[in-house]
Amino acid sequence: MINYIEPVFRPPSEWKSLILQVTNGCSWNNCSFCDMYTQEQKKFKAQKVDKIEQDILAAAASGHPISRVFLADGDAMTLPFKRLKEICQLIKTHLPSVTRISSYCLPRNLTNKSVEQLAELREVGLSLLYVGCESGDNEVLSRIEKGEDYQSSLVALQKIKQAGMKSSVMILMGLGGTQLSLQHAKASAKLMNAAQPEYLSTLVVTLPLGTERMDKVFDGKFELPDQLGLLTEMQTLLSNLELDKTIFRSDHASNYLVLKGVLGKDKSQLLSRVNQAIQGMVPLRQEWQRGL
Repeated sequence: MINYIEPVFRPPSEWKSLILQVTNGCSWNNCSFCDMYTQEQKKFKAQKVDKIEQDILAAAASGHPISRVFLADGDAMTLPFKRLKEICQLIKTHLPSVTRISSYCLPRNLTNKSVEQLAELREVGLSLLYVGCESGDNEVLSRIEKGEDYQSSLVALQKIKQAGMKSSVMILMGLGGTQLSLQHAKASAKLMNAAQPEYLSTLVVTLPLGTERMDKVFDGKFELPDQLGLLTEMQTLLSNLELDKTIFRSDHASNYLVLKGVLGKDKSQLLSRVNQAIQGMVPLRQEWQRGL
């Protein structure tokens, strides 16, 4: 049995994966839009290798078939290269059926990791990194206190690709508020065009604990775009995306409109659906159907 320090978050696509908590919380934890790791018990800490190995052995002893492992919490890639490699090797040794290891990744996590080191991690199973770029716009990134900018995000995504890993990028719709909505969408598209990630998903920024932290960085009042504003933002994003072969998903529960396709093959169809939604021809999710 694995004992987790709750709450534990994971990407929606990792719902069948073994969640291996190699760190607790987030080492940055300053983003003004994020309340995921604000509880006292979620103060950042790296788990000891002995504890991680015990959890791997417990999973192996459970008898459940395990093909994928997700390294939690929000900042596992901040661990040193040698520690990450040791963890991946333990997984490979005790869970030989695992075909993919994945993790969240902040762009800054890769500053001190070379392409060659990332390639080594790829060889021992770590093949997919979920990168929360949130935006490609430097003004938005500065306001939300992300600690990243367009260039740092691009460098990290290029390193991932050069190492033979795959990246799954998240963009947060509405993150620029009504004030910076269109520049947020255009700059995010520019970043994605330069990076050409394998996967791209969009969520709508959700502030379940209130807007106080965002209000402070948006001149006293953060105004989330309404449904029409969010659809227009999506229209702008899609119109400016020039991707070759990126799997695109906008189906998270926070979204009003569900979109799925491959960009750029399905760009015109996706834009058509957004335009239909703007015209009121497509039903949108009701508020009670939305959530984190």
